[in-house]
Amino acid sequence: MKTSALLLAFSLMLTACNGSQNTAVSPSPSENTSTAEPVLNQTKTKSLVVTTVAPLTNIVSNIAGDRLDVKGIIPEGADSHTFEPRPSDADLLSKANLILVNGLYLESPTEKLAKSSKPKETNIYQLGNNTITQSQWIFDFSFPKEKGDPNPHLWVNPKYAEAYAKLAAKQLTQLDPEGKDYYTKNLNNYLQRLDALDQVTREVVASIPPQNRKLLTYHDSWAYWAREYGFQVIGAIQPSDFKEPSAQDVAKLIDQIRKLQVPAIFGSEVYPSKVEEQIAREAKVKTANTADDELPGTGSANALENKNPQHTYIGMMANNLRIIAENLGGNPKLVDKLNTANVVGPTATATNANQ
Repeated sequence: MKTSALLLAFSLMLTACNGSQNTAVSPSPSENTSTAEPVLNQTKTKSLVVTTVAPLTNIVSNIAGDRLDVKGIIPEGADSHTFEPRPSDADLLSKANLILVNGLYLESPTEKLAKSSKPKETNIYQLGNNTITQSQWIFDFSFPKEKGDPNPHLWVNPKYAEAYAKLAAKQLTQLDPEGKDYYTKNLNNYLQRLDALDQVTREVVASIPPQNRKLLTYHDSWAYWAREYGFQVIGAIQPSDFKEPSAQDVAKLIDQIRKLQVPAIFGSEVYPSKVEEQIAREAKVKTANTADDELPGTGSANALENKNPQHTYIGMMANNLRIIAENLGGNPKLVDKLNTANVVGPTATATNANQ
């Protein structure tokens, strides 16, 4: 009897142990639906999309939303033409599932590092090269034809920013086909914002007296914008070697400003220059700073991480329009109706409700 009792107790212990093991491996149906699935969603790794300058990062992240991880390499305020990638950038590029760059020789050091660091199957896609043909390239003051590299600042033109957004959506869909409807919805919402930017730009330009529709900037980044909206770029302070201009260059610019009666010249937030102040002082004109790749205020270029509705590509262009209008005799209040916030991320819900 004692032996039978011991055998029975041992059998019950084995059954209990096996039951606890089965529970850990195969949860009950109620546990599968209430706990296991959310845990899997939380640990799912997003594909990584690497971009370069802040406006591109912001445009792409508005389409990618929360389905992909978008990271920009070039810090805001850095010279994108001369930026040398850091060792940490090689590590980031080695994990990238897609790399989106402007192209047109803007980020040559970064593209070179990307080619040597990226996984073999990862595509490097040049947005600029796929937006315009070589016959549409612009060569000008900072980018003379004899040097071979065209002006790469296509995104300053909102119509080209629309093309960038459409191309990015195609690339993101190829990377993540299941997200096609999501990317299409974000794209359509974002294109509405860009179309509004285009319309307001035309209104602001129309408010500026025709004789004042001339731009002399420090860095020559407004060529494609000027061609689209009927402005004339009359010069750039920064030479093609990206150094300060010579005394002879400065004298020529001052004479040109006086001759054309330009009311203001426009510097750069990225390239502070005492020469610009000297030219404005001697030519007796106003000076103001615009931006082509630095977003206004503080925040992140990634839409999902950004809580500042002005720290966006559209916010940058809205700020530029105000500055240009204020200094060339236009109406800066026309810009106030623009919604500068992202279409995804922390600021999206509140701002969309006001549209």
